Amino acid sequence: MCHHCVIDSVKQRMLSRRDLFKASAGAAVTATATATLTAQPAVAGGHGAKTALGEVIDMTHTLAPEFPTFFGVPGISMEQKFNFKEHGFNLFDLSINEHTATHIDAPLHFSADGTSVDEIAVENLVIPLAVIDIREKAAADADAQVTPDDLKAWIAKNGDIPEDCCVAMNSGWSAKSGDEAAYTGRDAEKKLHFPGFHPEATKMLMEETSAVAMAVDTLSLDHGPSADFATHYAWLPSGRYGIENLANLDAVPESGATLVVGAPKHKGGTGGPARIFAMM
Repeated sequence: MCHHCVIDSVKQRMLSRRDLFKASAGAAVTATATATLTAQPAVAGGHGAKTALGEVIDMTHTLAPEFPTFFGVPGISMEQKFNFKEHGFNLFDLSINEHTATHIDAPLHFSADGTSVDEIAVENLVIPLAVIDIREKAAADADAQVTPDDLKAWIAKNGDIPEDCCVAMNSGWSAKSGDEAAYTGRDAEKKLHFPGFHPEATKMLMEETSAVAMAVDTLSLDHGPSADFATHYAWLPSGRYGIENLANLDAVPESGATLVVGAPKHKGGTGGPARIFAMM
């Protein structure tokens, strides 16, 4: 076979293989895209969402020194070590209180040897969301609490509390986060005033549901005046976790959303700031 013929033969084989590869790759991309589009409703709407599939709501307050804290001191400080003008890149050193702004309370937070934040099972971080709306009574009483009657009313309206879910209190307090005095309710005697979960409601959730998480739109799972942190001491040592300072509960339905919890993963942590969103 002549030299020219050999070259042509090789070129033809290469072109045939390239066309085959392109066709295969295209089919793979199409299959992947189809699978993704098919899978999305299963994730976003898998718990009975009634709104448009794929909508995402950010449930996270911005972590900043001015965000109100339980102890009244900044929960984060930021020191810029490098800046773009001088070094070609930006970098901050952070000092953070684990329990600042929107964050997780791991079981270890209120127990001697409970699960640390890095040990929370990943399957418990993407879960159904049940929202208990107590805005009306919280507007009349800053010390209002979620009670068993509130849980029963939710069940009568929405059906059973979903398995392995997060039960969240919507007190309307998130709107006050820009005003430290209003958000903490700190009085002249330094006592705090904001809504939370009543210990009897906590007991009901523990005994009658499989909920794995509890969330509030305030500084604490227990209401502000609590002196014994009964809800913390019941809920967290049982292996469940909490979320505090949740935002935008007004933007999600009482039932049907899926909560996605971007938990921090520092070894031995008692909790930590988290990026949390809801899918509907």
